[in-house]
Amino acid sequence: MCYTRAHFFFDRRFTGMIVSLFAEGGVTQRITFTEFFFRGERWDPTHSINPGYWIGPLVWGTLIVTVGAAFVSIPIGTLTALYLSEYASPEVRAYLKPGLEVLAGVPTIVYGFFAISFITPWLLQPLAELLGYQTRSANAAAGAIVVGIMTIPIVASISEDAMNSVPDDLRDGAYALGATKFDVSTQIVLPASVSGIFAAYILAISRAIGETMAVVLAAGFTAQITLNPFTEIQTMTAYMVDATRGEAVIGSIRYQSLFAVGLALFLMTLAMNLLNDRLKQRYREEYQ
Repeated sequence: MCYTRAHFFFDRRFTGMIVSLFAEGGVTQRITFTEFFFRGERWDPTHSINPGYWIGPLVWGTLIVTVGAAFVSIPIGTLTALYLSEYASPEVRAYLKPGLEVLAGVPTIVYGFFAISFITPWLLQPLAELLGYQTRSANAAAGAIVVGIMTIPIVASISEDAMNSVPDDLRDGAYALGATKFDVSTQIVLPASVSGIFAAYILAISRAIGETMAVVLAAGFTAQITLNPFTEIQTMTAYMVDATRGEAVIGSIRYQSLFAVGLALFLMTLAMNLLNDRLKQRYREEYQ
């Protein structure tokens, strides 16, 4: 008995290394590199007649959630770190810093439930009605906001550590010249710790790109390219969860799409890590 399989843009030898453990037989369908990344029309692998395998809608959903989360976590996390480093008393810091660490350890599915039970019904639905839009329980704005809340502790904790590593001699010299605390914070501490702050940003963005359960609950499963933040979208990780719920037959083209989407996700995360290393090398400050 011979089983057929389909595969994506890898050459036959490389694909066989991945799928030989699961299927045997010949290649029946091939999705090229350009079709997968550039020349497709839509992402609809479950369509029985004309399935679509263009990853664009999944990448768009991932970027919408990531950019929206960055707009939430970066300013709030940076201001929190600046407050802890320069303004908070030791007593306040002793309670607030462990609190941030606790938030970082909350399971992501709890954040997803928080999004569908509080963020969407109490914040986004009234706002959407005020602006004349309709929204569902799962939408892009809820996914971005909840992922942004999740990554605030990452930005705040790492940035605060970077600010604390700035020598006090720099602060004392600025104060001796008549600088205010605000001047020292914004013109001395922030520029001197920019390498660590950028590392916190990149790490938070990488976390947002790879987040799974929170966006599965908050953002939904509809892969589409839209600028409406109140509509449902699908990220790359959400598709991987959706496709592994028992509907993808081993060796099928949809099953192979999991590896292709996973590879694209890996490349995005790798690019962010390389960017992080580049920024750290460029802006690193060494003090004696």
